[in-house]
Amino acid sequence: MKKSTAVLGSVASLIALFYTLGCAYLWSQQTRFIFRPQRQITSTPADTGLSYEDVFIPVAGNSGGVERVHAWWIPSATAGKSTLLYLHGSALNISANVEHAKRFHGLGFAVLLLSYRGYGRSDGDFPSETKVYQDAEAAWQYLVTKREIAPDDIVIYGHSLGGAVAIDLAVRHPTARGLIVEATFTSIFDMAARGGAYRVFPLDLILTQRFDSLSKVDRLRVPVLYLHGTKDSVAPFDMSRRLYERTRAPKRLQLILGGGHNNSARVGGSVYLQAVKEFRDMVASDGNTPRLREKPS
Repeated sequence: MKKSTAVLGSVASLIALFYTLGCAYLWSQQTRFIFRPQRQITSTPADTGLSYEDVFIPVAGNSGGVERVHAWWIPSATAGKSTLLYLHGSALNISANVEHAKRFHGLGFAVLLLSYRGYGRSDGDFPSETKVYQDAEAAWQYLVTKREIAPDDIVIYGHSLGGAVAIDLAVRHPTARGLIVEATFTSIFDMAARGGAYRVFPLDLILTQRFDSLSKVDRLRVPVLYLHGTKDSVAPFDMSRRLYERTRAPKRLQLILGGGHNNSARVGGSVYLQAVKEFRDMVASDGNTPRLREKPS
């Protein structure tokens, strides 16, 4: 009996040790699970026939020095149109977003497309939640101060993790013209909790990278268009519905039937483009902004 008790005690100790090590590993490496940056630039706007300018935007580094965020400025072919501040997702860099940026350009937007620090040609080692918020803010300030674009002429767009960055930026800049959020999630906690392997860990204690959009959207004061594919296997479309329901600002939820995490514009075709056009025209109108309505398909 004593031997069995000792064996059980040893097993319990080993389980506790591995559990503690697992918690420590997740805490220390969580940015590696969230961000998947790539340095290689695989295409540029010129590959799609667009004229552009390389831009390097200064941002304060953690050590007190100045680092640079690389961006592409794609001017609009039509004077007087809005500017789109494009915030990409967690993987690759801006070169993977050229085709989609061209869609917005085709709708008349000038586009500023930036890579967060640690991505593409931007400075920095590895991204974090704090850093990508800082990078988005630096891009906003660049548009307002260097390009002398009025805040109410700027539409903020974010895809996936970039949607969380866009929401955070829009909360801090309620004078923006509008916000477009595509295929995003409610929070990193909710995303991690979806995976059975992570549920056994005390996520609320471990997570330092939270991207908690659900706690922020009720503070939005700009009109919002939520876009989400119904076949998104990364961030389920119900997350956009929850964000939509919590949002108090003028809002619309456009679900794209059959759209995945990265292909809703292609799958949705005219439905996707029409939703963006209607939103663009609505926020461009003067006077009181009408309340947007949900369109499920």
